[in-house]
Amino acid sequence: MVLKTEDNGRVRTLRIDRPKALNAMNNEVFAAIRDGLVAAAEDPGVAVVVITGSGRGFSAGQDLTEMLQSYGPEAGPYHFPSMLHALAEFPKPLIAAVNGIGVGIGMTILGHCDLALMARSARLRTPFPQLGVAPEAGSSYTFAARMGWQQAAYVLLTGRWFDAQECLDMGLVWRVCDDDALDAETQAVAQEIAANPIPSLVETKRLMLAANHTSAALAAHDREVDAFARLVGGPANREAVAAFLDKREPDFTGIPGL
Repeated sequence: MVLKTEDNGRVRTLRIDRPKALNAMNNEVFAAIRDGLVAAAEDPGVAVVVITGSGRGFSAGQDLTEMLQSYGPEAGPYHFPSMLHALAEFPKPLIAAVNGIGVGIGMTILGHCDLALMARSARLRTPFPQLGVAPEAGSSYTFAARMGWQQAAYVLLTGRWFDAQECLDMGLVWRVCDDDALDAETQAVAQEIAANPIPSLVETKRLMLAANHTSAALAAHDREVDAFARLVGGPANREAVAAFLDKREPDFTGIPGL
């Protein structure tokens, strides 16, 4: 089991549970999050969903050992797109509790959450340039919408680590909490929202999504998939993945055109 489901009244928590891998997301995790969101959307007793991670990581991003296989000619069903649709179209309030490091999708997922609370010691990054690939999860749209163009460009083009205060200042997260208070503060906010009638919460979320978010984010994702497919498996990406598996820094200097 890679996802734990915990109910606290009308609040459901989806907890990514691959702590030894810092909750890196593989195809099984993508499917589990998708199914968990669909089940919560359909459950009349769930008003709010919280997504978080077990252990020290929120999510260390996509499992790189699966990355090349997911785009190769022999790849089977890949569940990332259906997970993203479930996130972008989720009809109820969705709150992230960023309990530890977030990399790649562990950062871009926040663009699809209504509120994000972040532990003070947590850090986030989107290392797409260092991996020789392009942004994903609609972040080429959602980051600019949340942070402004220049901040989003800096985040996506540098791929560096950002601490909790920086994420708060740029508008990616809503509140920074002491590490040992994150769960309690997240639950308090979730319960405050969940006390309201679910039809009102759903209609409010629907109006907000319709105003400026879902279709644009999914259209951005479609463009990102095309760009990702052109880059994944290329010389820079192969060197980046090999370096990761060898536990060394990538060396792009000998690759023509980079």
